[in-house]
Amino acid sequence: MRIDVITIFPGLFEPFRTTSLLGAACRDGILEVVVHDLRAFTKDRHRTVDDTPYGGGPGMVMRPEPLVEAIEALAGPQGESRSARVLLLTPQGRRFEQSWAGQLAHEGHLVLVCGRYEGVDQRVIEIAVDEEISIGDYVLAGGELPALVLIEAVTRLVPGVMGNPESAESESFQTGMLEGPQFTRPAEYRGIEVPAVLKSGDHQAIARWRADEARATTKRRRPDLLGQERGEEER
Repeated sequence: MRIDVITIFPGLFEPFRTTSLLGAACRDGILEVVVHDLRAFTKDRHRTVDDTPYGGGPGMVMRPEPLVEAIEALAGPQGESRSARVLLLTPQGRRFEQSWAGQLAHEGHLVLVCGRYEGVDQRVIEIAVDEEISIGDYVLAGGELPALVLIEAVTRLVPGVMGNPESAESESFQTGMLEGPQFTRPAEYRGIEVPAVLKSGDHQAIARWRADEARATTKRRRPDLLGQERGEEER
């Protein structure tokens, strides 16, 4: 998989791109993450990427010319011949969820566009963007952190990135519920013992315990997820 990122702050991505699972996957050739400075696609000597909004109002808006040219240089124009899926990170987008991360993990090429200021000119969205994504109901200074979140969530699901692919199968949201509690050595710490079932060697009993704990945790912290699960079963 290849991921191209368009941003005015390329330096924010370098430590993330070269460390942990992502860094290892890039070194092994499983992933390719390339970060592009939007200012490289400007034409004026000041490398301008923003301007005041038509109609007045606070803040600045990102200009369409450098963004559209950057996107088309990396993904091609919209249409059947486009080589990548272009995603704009914005609070106005569809909320990003685990199921969507799983779908994007099967894409061969993604282009992530990081907005800034008051947002991007609407013509960028109409001409060059395939989908708009939000990572939650709050506002950040720009799309860089959301892009990092999306990259982390998607790439760990790409085959070969995680050492044990089964690690992702029981995680929160992967099964429609939150993950239950986890334990490791020592067997007792400050008076709290690891549940006996986890030391029993009875894999069926352990699976039942984990399923029960996952459901209990979800009911306690995110009962809305159980409601979604029931709705899906009814359909």
